[in-house]
Amino acid sequence: MALTGQRIVVIGGSSGMGLATAHAAAGAGAVVTIASSSKERVDAALAELPDSCDGAVLDVRDEAAVADLFARVGELDHVVFTAGDQTDPRALKGLPLDQVRRVFDVRFWGAVAVAEHAAPRIHPGGSITFTSGTVGVRPVPGAALASAGSAAIEGLTRGLAVDLAPVRVNAVRSGAVRTPLWDAIPEPQRAAVFDNLARRALTGAIGEPRQIAAANVYLMENQFVTGTVLTVDGGSILTGN
Repeated sequence: MALTGQRIVVIGGSSGMGLATAHAAAGAGAVVTIASSSKERVDAALAELPDSCDGAVLDVRDEAAVADLFARVGELDHVVFTAGDQTDPRALKGLPLDQVRRVFDVRFWGAVAVAEHAAPRIHPGGSITFTSGTVGVRPVPGAALASAGSAAIEGLTRGLAVDLAPVRVNAVRSGAVRTPLWDAIPEPQRAAVFDNLARRALTGAIGEPRQIAAANVYLMENQFVTGTVLTVDGGSILTGN
């Protein structure tokens, strides 16, 4: 197995794309630590993951906690950052600036903190993989801040690939994926949203967490890939819908 014996930390690893990545990495032979802001979700995730996995409760907005996590983990091979929270769908106009700033606390500044404290401990040829989204290149109404955040992550990916070499830095640009972040939309409206998003994709379906996990594992395994943003979106970025 390609990741046998390698040490991997998945930030946001208790659900959705992160949990799927933890399963895939453990299945490929890695020793995995998942981190999430919810102890309940961490415990639930560990109950379904192999015994080789462990977990930690982490708020990525707390830099001291991020530093402490990587000090405890020690030397490692890969970090995957999938942490995220619900985005505010409102237009920018009229939003107080303090609310605007909070949009970036987890998805961008949390990623910066993780990279800063993980990178010195990653073996040469190891990697950091971030998560962005197609909204960064195909904005929709009310998503200006989400679009800016995704674009910022992709810029960070390219910049850190240069700065941190030989540690590799990549990102997965995901399309619509069926994760718990959609749970705030009640049924049957959620099913209607999924159907609409599926019609926009060339594959006729929205993504599943395991498909993003496969992309994350690929970026960990392939040591000739860095500074790359890998789009996994069912071809939706190519459509005019």
